Amino acid sequence: MAYRYEARAMKRERVRDARAVPDLALVHTVDAIAPVPDKRPLSIRVGKRLRGAFDRIIGAFSLVPNDPVLDVRKFEWTEMLRDNWQAIRDEALRTALAHEDAAPSLALVSPDHRAIAPINKWRSFFLWGYGYAIDENIARCPTTAALVRRIPGLTSAFFSILAPGTHIPAHRGVTKGLLTCHLGLIVPRDGDVRMRVGDRVVRWAEGETLLFDDTWDHEVWNETDGTRVVLLIQLRRPLRQPGRWFADMVIELIRRSPFVQEARSNVARWNLAMRAMED
Repeated sequence: MAYRYEARAMKRERVRDARAVPDLALVHTVDAIAPVPDKRPLSIRVGKRLRGAFDRIIGAFSLVPNDPVLDVRKFEWTEMLRDNWQAIRDEALRTALAHEDAAPSLALVSPDHRAIAPINKWRSFFLWGYGYAIDENIARCPTTAALVRRIPGLTSAFFSILAPGTHIPAHRGVTKGLLTCHLGLIVPRDGDVRMRVGDRVVRWAEGETLLFDDTWDHEVWNETDGTRVVLLIQLRRPLRQPGRWFADMVIELIRRSPFVQEARSNVARWNLAMRAMED
């Protein structure tokens, strides 16, 4: 568990920056996950209020349907993922699933997700996040990284790990300028693991891709005794002008926001704790 990093790492004299480890231990305290007042910067709060208007503009200039779920056959690069899914799964097993703490809780990485991500139930192993490369993780997954780099408009890629019995309540993505793709890697068969996107209910299959617009209201259930693992990819929506300009502006604002910068910092600190434990 995450709290063990503090006790073990503090025993090693050469862990100079011990402050990076105790913060990770907060994942098991009430204060770390309790609701807090909205103290986000004004730009973020205003941006969320304007999101609907921006999404309508972006959607009006989309070169692909604005449906909740899209046809993967219209995106040729998805075949590349399906053809190599077992190699990608093997790298996930060696890295993100190597032990229970190899991938941090998404609620810890991204505090903005605490309202929807059950603590330690939805974990993530990032290769890219909003265009920022996590070089250490990429080096550990060379096959996956090489494949993902070939996806047009790539912004994010990570292994998304959902624990048994988890429900992620209804939520929406941050901008219609992005599309989300899931590649099924491990899908339990002893129950029901599904996602609702708008009025569509979809289910994952190992080696298959699912492409959707996450600005539609969506929620996820893993009603099984096993762990569901997908490679989650976000990419820029194909657009004509001026929609592309609006989408690029919104995505760049998100990239520079405290929401993303804090997540980058938390991933770096988690990896620092991991290195301390491995040395």
